[in-house]
Formats: sequence, structure tokens, C-alpha cells
Amino acid sequence: MSVGRCVAVVGATGAVGQELLRTLEQRDFPVRELRLLASPRSAGRQMEFCGESLPVEVLTAESFRGVDLALFSAGGATSREFAPRAVDAGTVVVDNSSAFRMDPTVPLVVPEVNAAAIAGHRGILANPNCSTILMVVVLAPLHRAAGLERVLVATYQAASGAGQRAMDELLAMTRAALDGARPAPEVLPHPLAFNLFPQVDVFQPSGYTREEDKMQDETRKILDLPELRVEATCVRVPVLRCHSEAVSVELSRPLTPAAASEVLAAAPGVEVRDDPDGRGLPQPIDVTGRGEVVVGRLRPSRAFDPGLAFWLVGDQLLKGAALNAVQIAELL
Repeated sequence: MSVGRCVAVVGATGAVGQELLRTLEQRDFPVRELRLLASPRSAGRQMEFCGESLPVEVLTAESFRGVDLALFSAGGATSREFAPRAVDAGTVVVDNSSAFRMDPTVPLVVPEVNAAAIAGHRGILANPNCSTILMVVVLAPLHRAAGLERVLVATYQAASGAGQRAMDELLAMTRAALDGARPAPEVLPHPLAFNLFPQVDVFQPSGYTREEDKMQDETRKILDLPELRVEATCVRVPVLRCHSEAVSVELSRPLTPAAASEVLAAAPGVEVRDDPDGRGLPQPIDVTGRGEVVVGRLRPSRAFDPGLAFWLVGDQLLKGAALNAVQIAELL
């Protein structure tokens, strides 16, 4: 770490924070100095980066002196308090929380889709919601090819979307269930072992959850389609770290599945895996640890004409969070 920039990772000990460190290392990001920041309960913990053991420090208002780039993944309240302080210290912030995503002055960026938006930043850039990232990587090339009128999506979201403690709870409750027990969940709102539930984030007066609102509002902002109709149903499923989505889209112009497959195969960040016999279709067990969004089951929509239906899978901790943030930093 002799050349490059001074980088801080806020929330370094969390699931996304740990993935940020791995991603920075694997992509050979130019780091001169790395500061690992977290809550007081993590202070003093040692973490590995590029062969060095580094201490975790307590996040304070003084943590950003001399820091060029800060990658935040510690929740909205932490971001709202400390991101402006980091900017005041001369630091550029890439924030993984929902705190600034819908702020009209803050770019909401998926590099494969709207990289040009980065140029307008005022010190803070927002990383979109994980499910939104995975979906818009696929929607953007389809929109360029045939135009989008509306989107209907059901998500199958892994425990990782609720953090490391939710992943640990899924494993612990699965073991307990196999032993005939059914302990009450402490992290998630309902038991997830051998179960699923249609509640991701909190319910709003509309009857939709906040996660479902994010998928509509953030998709509109990223694609610059303020009137796009997006209906989402978000479901938590007993998978550790890959989100899946069943998507149907109404298009402005006809696009056959074969033509859509060609469009998506040429798009950055997308892999098409569409074996008509069902072998090799996108599944979380195969996509875990990969940076691409994998698409399959492309077929004509039976609800929309013209339209398409398809299935996608992406690693929530990578493209849905850490990788997208580091890609933004690379463009900076």
C-alpha cells in the first residue's frame, strides 16, 4: 500500500464491509493507506488486507482527515451523520445506505447503466438498493433496444440483504429446525429456515414495503424514466447471499427472446444462461461469488404485448453492494 489513495471503509466488520475489502484487493484498487472504521464494539479487531493486519478504529468526526475516498456501509443513520462530515474534510463518499439515494443532488449510480451521472457529484454518490442494481443492469439494455413501458417483478432475496447477523440466524435456525426445534427469530421479522415471507423492510401506508418502493423509485431515477410503472413484491427466502428476481416487462417495440438474448449477451455486467432443457439455468448456488448478473428463461410475456419475461440472479454482496461501490470508486 505504498501508492494510490487514502481509503476509509465505514462499517468494515459487517458483511458488506468485509466484501468491500476483498473487492478492493481483488481488483487491485490503488490504496496507499486503508482505514477500517466501525462502532466501538468492533474497535481493536484486526482485519487482513493485502497481506497486512490492520486494526479497526472507532468511527468519529475526525476519522476522515487526509482521506480521499470513503466507502460507507454502516446504515442510514451513520451515513446521515458522518457522510457530510467526511465531505467537509475533503473526502468523496460512496454510500451504500438508503440515506441519499433519492436526494436530487446526489447521483445514484450503476456504472454499466448511468456512469455519466458521476460527473455531477457534490462529494456524495449513492449506491442503489441491491435488488434494484441487479434488475437495472438487465433493464437498461432492453430499454435501449425496445423501450420500457412497465415492469412487474417478484424478488427472492437472500438473508445477506439483512446483514451478517441475518445470515448467521438462518444457519443457526436451520440447524435448530433439523433438530426439531423452532426458536423465535431475533434479527428477521419471521423464521426463515425452511420458510419464506413477503416482507423485506417495513410496510408503508400504501400496503407496499419500503423495499418495494425503492425498486420503483430508484429504477426511475437510474434509468431517467420518472413515469415508469414498476410493481414489485419482495420476498425473503432461505438463501445465504444471492438475490433472484422473476421479471416481466412491457416494451414499446417488439423484441423477440432471441434478439433480447443477443442484446443482453453484449451488455456489460450481464451473462445469459438460457439452456432450453433447463440445465445450467441461473441459480444462487452457482452465481455466489460472481460479479455478473446472470439471466435465463427469456420468453415472450403472456401479460404484456409486446413484452418479455425472464429470470435473473446476482450476488447481493458483490454486484448488489460491494462491487458496485468499488466500480463507482474506480470511475471516480
